[in-house]
Amino acid sequence: MSAVAAATTERTRRVRTRTGLTATIVAVIASVLAYALQGLGVEGQTPAGLVTYGIVFAVLALGGWYAVRRLARDADPVLYPTAVLLGGLGLAMLYRLMTARNHPEFATEQAVWLAVGLGVLVGTLALVRDVRQLDAYTYTIGLAGLALLLLPIVPGIGTEINGARLWVNLGFVTFQPAEAGRILIVIFLASYLGQRRELLATGVGRFGLPRAKDLGPILLAWGASLLVLFLERDMGASLLLFGVFIVMLWVATGRWAYLVLGLILFAIGAYIGYLAFSHVQVRVDAWIHAMDPNKVADEGYQLSQGWFAFASGGMVGTGLGLGSPTLIPYVGSDFILAAFGEELGMLGVSAVLLLYLVIVGRGLRIAVERHDSFEKLLAVGITTVLGLQVFVIAAGVLRLIPLTGVPLPLVSYGGTSRVASAIAIALLLRTSAGPYFRKRRMRPTTKDDDTQVAV
Repeated sequence: MSAVAAATTERTRRVRTRTGLTATIVAVIASVLAYALQGLGVEGQTPAGLVTYGIVFAVLALGGWYAVRRLARDADPVLYPTAVLLGGLGLAMLYRLMTARNHPEFATEQAVWLAVGLGVLVGTLALVRDVRQLDAYTYTIGLAGLALLLLPIVPGIGTEINGARLWVNLGFVTFQPAEAGRILIVIFLASYLGQRRELLATGVGRFGLPRAKDLGPILLAWGASLLVLFLERDMGASLLLFGVFIVMLWVATGRWAYLVLGLILFAIGAYIGYLAFSHVQVRVDAWIHAMDPNKVADEGYQLSQGWFAFASGGMVGTGLGLGSPTLIPYVGSDFILAAFGEELGMLGVSAVLLLYLVIVGRGLRIAVERHDSFEKLLAVGITTVLGLQVFVIAAGVLRLIPLTGVPLPLVSYGGTSRVASAIAIALLLRTSAGPYFRKRRMRPTTKDDDTQVAV
C-alpha cells in the first residue's frame, strides 16, 4: 500500500470514528431524555432512578461503541448508533406503558434483555472474525435453522399463544426460536445461492429456468420452513421467510421471473392459509371490518383502538406520557407504533420509521460495496429480514394488510426479538468492516538476529 493510500485510509477511519462516536452520544442523550419526559408525563416528575438509568445506559452504549470500534474498525459508523437510539426509544415507551399498567418490572426486564442483546452483538463480532467463514457450513447452518423453526411443535416444550405455536417454554425461560432460525436460514440461503448463482441465473430448463434437481435443496428448505410455520399457525413468520427467500433469489440471479413466480406462490399460499386456519380468517375479517359498529368492540377492538390512537395524536402528538395508549390491549408488543403515533404524532412515527430506513439503506449500501457473492447476499438477506419485519407490523397496525403480530425490531416488547436483532446488526457490522485479525507486534531485530519474532 502506498503512503498516499495509507494516509487516505487512516483519514477515513478517523472520520468514521468521529461520526460513530458523535451519533452514539446523540442517541444516548435522546434516549435518556425520552425516558425522563415519559416520567414527567405519567407521574408529573422525573423517574426516581433517572440518573442511574442514564449512567448505566450511557456506559453500556459507549462501551458497545468502543467494542465495535476495536473489533470492527472499518464498520459502518451509522448502524450501531441507530440501533442504540431505537432500543432507547423502545425502552422509554415500554417504561411509560408498563408504569401506567402498574407493572414497571416488565420494562426493567426488557432493559435487561437489551443489555443482553448488546453483549450478544459484541460476542458475535468477537466470534465471527470473517463472515466468509460461515460459508463453509452451508448445510449445517441450514439444518440448525430448520431445527429452531421446528422446536415449538415439539410436545412438552412448545406453547401456543393467541392461536400461534411459536413459543418454547423450558421452565426457566420462554423464547421464540424462530427469531434466530430466520437468521440461520438467511446465512444458508446466502451460501447456497452464492455457490450456484451462475447456474440459477443462466437457466437450463424449460422457459429458461433452472432444472428442478438444481433447485432441490433450496426448495426443500423453503418448503420445510413453510410447513413448520403453517403448523405453528403464524402467517407473519411465513411471510417473512418466504419474502426473504424470493428477494435473495432475485438478487442472486437478476431474473424477474423468480420475483413474479414468488408473488404468485405467495398469493396461493396466503389463500390456502386463509382457508385452513380459523384464526387467520378472524384476523382478515377484523382487518376489513375493524370500524364496523358491530365489531368495533369485539374482534376489531384492537385495530380500532390503534386507529383512534393515531387520530388522537394528529400531526405532533399529545406529548410523551400524556396520551392513553394503554387502552390498546397489546400495545407493548404488536401496537407500540400506535403508542408512538398518539404521543409523538405523525411526525414522531415518521421519525421512527426513518430510523429503520437508515438501517435498510446502510444495509443495502453494504451489499452493493461487497464483491464476494456470499457477503453481498448475506447483507441483502439480513436487511430484507429487518425491513420486511418493520413493513409487516407497521402496515398491519395501519390496516394496510391484515395484522400478523410480528414484533417491531429493537422497540417492541420481546427479549428474543431484541437478541436476534442484535445478531443481525452485528453481522451487518462485520460484513461492512471486513475480516478482523489481531495485529501482532514485532520485536525489533538485532545485529545477531536478522529474523523478526512475533510477541
